Amino acid sequence: MSIDGVSGKTSYIGTTILNLRNQLNDLTTQLATGKVSTTYAGQGTDRAFAIGLRAQVSSIDAYADTSTNVNTRINVVNLALQGLSDTGRQVKSAATAATVELNNNGQTSGQITAQAAFANAVSLLNSQSGDRYLFSGRATDTAATASSDVMLNGVGTQAGLKQLIDERRQADQGTGNMGRLAVSSPPATTTVTSLAEDGSSFGLKLGAITSSLTGAAVTQAAGAPPTATVDLGAVNPNNGDRIKFDFNLPDGTTESIELAATTTSPVPAGSFLIGVDTAATTANLQASLTSSIQKLSDTSLVAASAVAASDNFFNSSPPLRVNGPPFATATGLIAGTSANTVSWYTGETGSDPARGTAVARVDQSITVQYGARANEQAFRHQLQNMAVYAAVTSNAANPNASAQVSALAQRVSANFAPQTGQQSIQDVQAEFAGAQTAIKASTDRQTQLKTMAQTMLDSIEGINQDEVATKILALQTSLQASYQTTSMLYQTSLLKYIPA
Repeated sequence: MSIDGVSGKTSYIGTTILNLRNQLNDLTTQLATGKVSTTYAGQGTDRAFAIGLRAQVSSIDAYADTSTNVNTRINVVNLALQGLSDTGRQVKSAATAATVELNNNGQTSGQITAQAAFANAVSLLNSQSGDRYLFSGRATDTAATASSDVMLNGVGTQAGLKQLIDERRQADQGTGNMGRLAVSSPPATTTVTSLAEDGSSFGLKLGAITSSLTGAAVTQAAGAPPTATVDLGAVNPNNGDRIKFDFNLPDGTTESIELAATTTSPVPAGSFLIGVDTAATTANLQASLTSSIQKLSDTSLVAASAVAASDNFFNSSPPLRVNGPPFATATGLIAGTSANTVSWYTGETGSDPARGTAVARVDQSITVQYGARANEQAFRHQLQNMAVYAAVTSNAANPNASAQVSALAQRVSANFAPQTGQQSIQDVQAEFAGAQTAIKASTDRQTQLKTMAQTMLDSIEGINQDEVATKILALQTSLQASYQTTSMLYQTSLLKYIPA
């Protein structure tokens, strides 16, 4: 008969102790991590569901990161847009209330304000978020525009806006400051005044002629180049009779010259002297009309010419300039090149909507567009009017200098008023506000979804800390009892059972 010792029993007890110890370790890990298990295998039958929930939470977190980045960029854009709006109002106010007193550089205080505002506007359009230019379309690593100084003054062989304005002024004024018009009498006539264009793209263009001159016959502008005539006939006009000539200027505005027949000598401004006969009266009419055209050419035409030049610079790609020299006799425009003319916009160009140049997915089925190009209509219009007001200089010795500045200020102020059918900065702000609204709606919905998904995930992966702590205490008690029992067994010997 074999005799068994205590080793078999103690081996069984040792295994039980090890199991208790492993359970205690698992529970301690659960208490420390707050998770049922550190592996999916330990999560039981719901582990596949837990994997799906965790993927959903990760996806929501990724969308949240994207939304945060896009919101940051849009906030920077909104700051720039508000700054552009503020500078526009500032220049409009300066143009409306500016004095006509010229400084040593031939500019008014309002124009000095426009220079600072223009530089600020250019800086705003070159805003960055991180290393990303926000108004360059898809060319996010390229500044949106050239610097304000380069735009106005050019660089190297590239002409800037100031040079283009000066060339256009020469082309529009023509020789003798006649606005490319000719006042004369047709051959073999003494009572007919002819007013003709020269057929070029520049200068004053003939509009309607309105006459109350007694006995006069007016022929409206017609032909190529257009020519209009006024024939006084055989009867002198009466004192106070009037004739008005309308002219179309390069910027699309209209100006008029109105002359009254008079017997007063010296002749008052805006009048022509009635002579001894219609031939003498015709000569006087031509002289007064010529001097009036020269004044118009040196006042409103200068301002309109500058606005037209700025339009060719900002609204054409490549920019257009007068095909010269010589400029006073030039007949048309020519496209500037990268070698001789500054291109103010340096970002990405495209025919697609500017917002679509930057697209972000902020939800599984929602994307937002938040791109922008500095050459959008609202920004071009703003820059153009700031730049032209800042660029024009007048000669203080010129008696018409004040009228030039006033005519320019009136145009700039009018151009800053809301334009029907034209994109405004407020329109752009509304589009970005719509993008942020979509982002907020998505973020709010995702926050709720994440909360629900995380709650379900916690129910699968998480623990009840009170329950685990109770189990740990129970295991510690069992383990301690097992240790004591094992210790007692190992201290047992045969001698303790043999009678002394």
